[in-house]
Amino acid sequence: NWAKGHYTEGAELVEQVIDRVRNESESCDCLQGFQLVHSLGGGTGSGMGTLIINKIREEYPDRIMNSFSIMPSPKVSDTVVEPYNATLSVHQLLENTDETFCIDNEALYDICFRTLKLTTPTYGDLNHLVSMTMSGVTTSLRFPGQLNADLRKLAVNMVPFPRLHFFMPGFAPLTSRGSQ
Repeated sequence: NWAKGHYTEGAELVEQVIDRVRNESESCDCLQGFQLVHSLGGGTGSGMGTLIINKIREEYPDRIMNSFSIMPSPKVSDTVVEPYNATLSVHQLLENTDETFCIDNEALYDICFRTLKLTTPTYGDLNHLVSMTMSGVTTSLRFPGQLNADLRKLAVNMVPFPRLHFFMPGFAPLTSRGSQ
């Protein structure tokens, strides 16, 4: 659950994670910020994910922090405490991220079943949809243009007030992994 991921088991591992983050950030020429992908339903993604965000924010307060957060749904649930994990996580995301892109877990499954006509979607299929959404959100960072050329400009143009930084991305066209 969230408390285990945030306070006990996650707390035992977070320094190793932050050391890896520090090593990677030291090798960057121009570190703009961080993007974290996690689910808010389970204890690791919600508890340890928000703990990692907190620690990165402490160590790099002037860098942009984005999260792509998979939101739980009662129809696609494997854990009874998912609503609690998500609620405790959203408070942390409100305080410690600059942009949070909320991705509905139920919608991911619906897209796989209804649009892509998959009978048994795998985590690979779901991750493919998430990666395509992330790619769409960050397109302006990777290709030349006048608008949203870096993470900070993206945040400045999309966030009207600091606490209003939760977004629901949309994506089209939808394709399965094998059809590209």
